Amino acid sequence: MTKYLLLKHYRGAPAPVNDVPMEEWTPEEVTDHMRYMNDFAARLEETGEFVDGQALAPEGTFVRYDGEGRPPVTDGPFAETKDLIAGWMVIDVDSYERALELAGELSAAPGAGGKPIHEWLEVRPFLGARETVTE
Repeated sequence: MTKYLLLKHYRGAPAPVNDVPMEEWTPEEVTDHMRYMNDFAARLEETGEFVDGQALAPEGTFVRYDGEGRPPVTDGPFAETKDLIAGWMVIDVDSYERALELAGELSAAPGAGGKPIHEWLEVRPFLGARETVTE
């Protein structure tokens, strides 16, 4: 089994097909989206493929060390994570192909009008957790 991080992106990729921002969805559309996400996670719990997942609040701050005795630097010239990442899910699957399959399903979560949002997801293996080939 290999662990993968599925990052739900707000931007940084081509616009999804159903590109209506969540703040413009009706309360029912938000509820339906969250139900889809929870049902997806519950199904993966049953197969042993779900590790963890969280939606992220839009607030956040970049912080970095700026030298001994100096206060940390906040924000910066880079796009902030809060502008890019909506949430994440960790899965533990048998193959990269399975990770892609699940990311494709997660991308179909409903959005405005109850239609799939075709959301871009980034699939990243945990460092040192790549599959190995045995002879």
